[in-house]
Amino acid sequence: MSTPDHQNDDSKSPPIAAATTTSIILEPFQWLRMLSSQLSPTFILGVFLVYGLGQGFSGSFFRVVSDYYWKDVQKVQPSVVQLYVALYFIPWVMKPIWGIFTDTFPVRGYRRRPYFVIAGLIGLVSGLVVALRANLPVLIALSCFIALSASMAIADVTIDACIARNSIELPSLAPDLQTLCGFCSSTGALIGFSTSGFFVRHLGPQGSLVLMAIPPAFLIVLGFVIFEHKVSASRYEKKRAVENVGMTIKSMYKTILYPQVWKPSLYMFLSLALNISTHEGHFYWYTDPKAGPAFSQEFVGMIYAIGAVGSILGVLIYHKALKDFPFRKLLFYAQLLYAISGMLDLLFVLRWNLIVGIPDYFFVVIEETATRISSKIRWMPMIVLSTQLCPLGIEGTFFALLMCIDSIGALLSKSGGAMVLHLFHVTRSDFTNLWLAVLLRNMLRFSTLALIFLVPKADQSERLLPSELSGKKMVGDVVDEENLELVPVTRNEKTQDRL
Repeated sequence: MSTPDHQNDDSKSPPIAAATTTSIILEPFQWLRMLSSQLSPTFILGVFLVYGLGQGFSGSFFRVVSDYYWKDVQKVQPSVVQLYVALYFIPWVMKPIWGIFTDTFPVRGYRRRPYFVIAGLIGLVSGLVVALRANLPVLIALSCFIALSASMAIADVTIDACIARNSIELPSLAPDLQTLCGFCSSTGALIGFSTSGFFVRHLGPQGSLVLMAIPPAFLIVLGFVIFEHKVSASRYEKKRAVENVGMTIKSMYKTILYPQVWKPSLYMFLSLALNISTHEGHFYWYTDPKAGPAFSQEFVGMIYAIGAVGSILGVLIYHKALKDFPFRKLLFYAQLLYAISGMLDLLFVLRWNLIVGIPDYFFVVIEETATRISSKIRWMPMIVLSTQLCPLGIEGTFFALLMCIDSIGALLSKSGGAMVLHLFHVTRSDFTNLWLAVLLRNMLRFSTLALIFLVPKADQSERLLPSELSGKKMVGDVVDEENLELVPVTRNEKTQDRL
């Protein structure tokens, strides 16, 4: 009797395995369907276009192509390029200004749609100018690159307002929203990095920049198709909008003074500022035929594409295993892992990988993957934490303020890296002291662990603000029915339970 039983079990196992495989494949689509049922489909579309096509593809493609542009077309030293990269963050530092405009100043009766169009036009014109004009002066080229950054920053602050509001209204979905943003951004980066080297080789750095006009063009389209209620534009409404600017600034000032807000904000700022960037030194060293491994354009792009895969893995690890951990515990171990992974850079620059018999091509894959996974695991909870610090009513502007603080930290990181590369005399052809710059960067990463006490111990789904901030709007009845429709009017019972 046992033989038939075993045969029966064996006959059932393939269907069970097939069902399990199908379930795994369909799980992301079911997850997206769940988000679409809880949130507006136009919001999901905006996340895909801004985070996936804009920040993901455009940001990664721009990173590689602009590096080659400064190196091969303009022939600039790595420390100077590092300083230029720091200037790209100026539009991101101005995010609170963009946030105030999108929250309080409608254009022709619309609060969100026109700003997508404006962002798209700025990026489209800037991308075409730098790509199509030969012998462009350095100052004009830098201005175009900063304008491209401004295009992404304006679009980002507009969609971030939507994300912050949804995170406030549905706090249990806050980690899922950041997972969606992280996945879109990392997938777009994978495509951008993997194709950048090919285009640089065949079109040249300047010719490749013409592709930077494509994502802004889609932003213009998004501005026309995304759903939004039109608001009145009477003189009274305009006067009230001006008054609301002052009220918004006062509310932001009041909110940032709370220890529950300024302490984690300070941690996020310092963790970024102390993480000085030596990226341009690495890039020049990667491509040097004497001191470095002399990677080709295609392989440099593939290195960063592998890093994008690592970022996707980091998002998946966070979503599957880490989104229920308390903020302080998760950020401590994430920062520790990030600091340890940075030591692989040091081993690579010192060429110790060759001493133990690991080829450059293989070791750089290990190094880039480990760094990107740990970086994404470190970044995701900080973004979730930022959304939980935003009071209802000024969520767009306040989230922009927090991102502005982070951008200032990133600007200091880039400019600090430029100073370090200059002090250690890392040039286009001299990389003798590059390892010292990397060692200093890693020591600063470890020092950030001493600041972890600034992070709250709360779970990621808990409300962190005092009741007087989280329980009511801070600037009156500004924009409930007038805002972009982010959450469907008719929610199912499950959504009502969440609220």
